[in-house]
Amino acid sequence: MLSTSPSLDALIAEFSRLPGIGRKTAQRLALFVLKRPRQEIEHMAAALLLVKDNVRTCSVCCNITEDDPCSICTSSKRTHEVICVVEESNDVFAIERSNEFRGLYHVLGGSLSPLEGIGPEDLHIRELLDRVSGDVEEIILAMNPNVEGEATTLYLTRLLKPFGVRLTRIARGIPMGSDLEYTDAATISRAFEGRIAL
Repeated sequence: MLSTSPSLDALIAEFSRLPGIGRKTAQRLALFVLKRPRQEIEHMAAALLLVKDNVRTCSVCCNITEDDPCSICTSSKRTHEVICVVEESNDVFAIERSNEFRGLYHVLGGSLSPLEGIGPEDLHIRELLDRVSGDVEEIILAMNPNVEGEATTLYLTRLLKPFGVRLTRIARGIPMGSDLEYTDAATISRAFEGRIAL
């Protein structure tokens, strides 16, 4: 590709580093920025710096927050006896959108992946074990339905069993609005394993 602007190329390269953003999308974003008024871009740049300066990890649940401990951990409206363990903060956002879960969270910061060099010491597992005390009655494991998520679930199950708390995992199955004929075998298998009485 013929380059007419090293500054634009540098911006495209930076956008390309974002997850899920390829070269073409990065180019569209860079051209969008170029067309916007300077003041709007200054606000965007200020917001980026503000996030880097103010957002940190909650010392209790390891979720992202500006206040420590976070508003979920300190809420009197939440059930403090139930902890839902997730891989990343975006999983908390997804669960909160459902308005179904009223307990606390624990964010591991990823999942076990020996191929990528991610072991137990790279995740917030020690912090989770420190939280499992007399008040906690149930731990819900809500890992992603992939090989790494399954490995993490098995590892945590072995670690948490001796504590005597109730261990559960979120049900997995066929999404609403889909057809059985287009559903993969592993999802159908999980749906049968997680079936409930009517």
